[in-house]
Amino acid sequence: MSMPHPSSAPDGPDAPRPPAPRSGQSVGRGGAPVAPRSDRDTGAPLIPAGRGPGSPRTPLPVPGRPADLPPAHTALICAALPGLVISPQEGQLTGRGLEGFYMAGRRTLSRCLVRVGGREPLAMQARMLAADRARFVGTLRASPDAGPDPDLVVERTRHAEGLERITLRSSAHRALRLPLEVALGTDLAELADVASGRSGPELQASVHGGGLRWSGPTGHVTVAADPPPTDALASAGLLRWALELPPGGTLTVELRVRPEGQGTTGAAGRGAASPFAEAQVFSDESGAEVLLRTCVDDLRALLLRDPRHPADTHLAAGAPWRCGLAPAEALAAARMTLPLGTRLAVGTLRTLARSQLGGPGPQSGLIPGPLRDSGPHLPPGCTATEATLLFPVLLAEARRWGLAEREVEELLPAAERCLEWLRTTVGDGVYLADPQPGGPFRCETQAHAHRAALLGADLLDTYGRTGGTALRQWAKAMRDAFRDDFWVEDGSGGRPAAARTRDGHTVPQPVSGAVHLLDTGLSAGGEMAPGLLDKARTEQLARLLGGPAMDSGWGLRSLGAKEAAYNPFGHRSGAVRVQETAVAVTGLAAAGHEQEAGSLLRGVLAAAEAFGGRLPEMYAGEQRTPGSAPVPHPAASRPAATSAASGVLLLCSLAGIRPDAPAGTVTLRPFRAAPLGEIALTGLRIAGAPFSVRVSRLGLAMVEEAAEGLQLGV
Repeated sequence: MSMPHPSSAPDGPDAPRPPAPRSGQSVGRGGAPVAPRSDRDTGAPLIPAGRGPGSPRTPLPVPGRPADLPPAHTALICAALPGLVISPQEGQLTGRGLEGFYMAGRRTLSRCLVRVGGREPLAMQARMLAADRARFVGTLRASPDAGPDPDLVVERTRHAEGLERITLRSSAHRALRLPLEVALGTDLAELADVASGRSGPELQASVHGGGLRWSGPTGHVTVAADPPPTDALASAGLLRWALELPPGGTLTVELRVRPEGQGTTGAAGRGAASPFAEAQVFSDESGAEVLLRTCVDDLRALLLRDPRHPADTHLAAGAPWRCGLAPAEALAAARMTLPLGTRLAVGTLRTLARSQLGGPGPQSGLIPGPLRDSGPHLPPGCTATEATLLFPVLLAEARRWGLAEREVEELLPAAERCLEWLRTTVGDGVYLADPQPGGPFRCETQAHAHRAALLGADLLDTYGRTGGTALRQWAKAMRDAFRDDFWVEDGSGGRPAAARTRDGHTVPQPVSGAVHLLDTGLSAGGEMAPGLLDKARTEQLARLLGGPAMDSGWGLRSLGAKEAAYNPFGHRSGAVRVQETAVAVTGLAAAGHEQEAGSLLRGVLAAAEAFGGRLPEMYAGEQRTPGSAPVPHPAASRPAATSAASGVLLLCSLAGIRPDAPAGTVTLRPFRAAPLGEIALTGLRIAGAPFSVRVSRLGLAMVEEAAEGLQLGV
């Protein structure tokens, strides 16, 4: 089978993608360029342009040695995609690094320096107000007789959609006459060029109305000021106001950045109806409330619309590195947020169904996706395979949560094509291999395929389609073979292999991808589908995941700490990946291993508190010690769709909600140990109606609100 074409979705430093073929470059069958093994082979990470679906991607150049990403882990990142603003803690935008306002992946303003009376305010505080805005506070001694205390506060509120509000608050006892100066500049550079250090010089400004305007080959941008400035000096990009503040007075200047000639299609819009329910959590653990509120806010900030079908929303992968559609991650995030409603799921499924490959040939039914680096022990994995297998799983589970029958029937043909691709690709074999010639059989790929087969078979049977029996038979054959072929025996009781090669050798390293063996999905009746491991080997996997080599105290490491290739900052060789930790928690809890699940859950919540409630997609896997804090990863997106969705999944897992809306039932399997004490989840949605549940400190669950006719299952 030829290698699937990469999608047009940005995939970021975590997922190197094949560039367009160049002279002398190898080309795979079907015309697809052969992708590099990883960012170590290409010489540099690949950074997306940050646009919406269907937009071009801009890779970084390939220098002689790997290039470092510009620092963003301490920045305040405001997102309301396609709008984005990246600010340093001081609040002043100097044009260095990634700083600036962006729209649709292009920097619209790189410099915004405020001076009052010829001096920069002393930075006192910077904090996020919401996912799309931040507040910066500075002070000045404006009166010559003010003594040691500042008597002027300069407050700046910055919004991702291109708005900055500068407010001066005087506490002086007499009137203050001060000049306010704002120095502005832009290069209109692509985010990829900014990240690689290839952005050009600032453009020359011109005076335009009550502000300034810059023109470049790719478009124009204006900054309009309200009230209009007293003076405007285009050569310096300077706006100046002669202000007079009465004693105790306040004055505000508003700057609005307006791109021209740049498409902003794809924005879901902060004023648009959100696909997420207004869920809340009340818990003995206060950090849980902050986590859910921040996660839902981040999810809203990452919403995009299909430009040609604006009713359909989906999630971008994350900011600042991956501001576009990554199919596998969009599907995974939509699945984890099903407790908040099914509208995101149906929008994501519709968007990706339109990208599904058709026609004859082995790729028919595949949902395109880029390659993803898999660490030091495996070649890059194919996210097209993962997305294609996730599609029928999301559709089947969304139906359990209450997706309307007409919407299921609308999307069922695309799910059928995904399942047909699976059966065609496997053929007479037992396992699903990587699409590359000679590619390995990955453990997590078999888990995805097995789950898709069982849940897809349920869908086909329910709607009178053929193929369900064949899928179940193949899934059983895989279960029978997997337990021997993928198990590595050792003195500690053994573990699942990360992969199996075509010649029968195993890749024995313990990796976090094994958590997908625990994620069997919701089948009929709200029960978990059968898994690939028997009870004894599930218990051994639980011991492995709960042991000190894998549990860092902040979450699950992506590679065991005792392995030779372990690197606490390796995004597939030791860093904590929030999504996989969340999958581990829910899978361990469902299998009855609450002690290990609770430890991982408390670790992630502690990390979330250290990160102010906004979980990055990954962070260093260094061991937690008393008084320590999780170390950020320089290449992590923050906000990120999968980590924000993981927060929703983690908190809902405490109640163990297993709905079967078509049957009119919901089953609760809460943590008996109540690791966060009493917890109440309100404003969730099942069968299109609000659903609320409370779990006591004794681990007893009680439904407090539900759709009419919804019965509590046994």
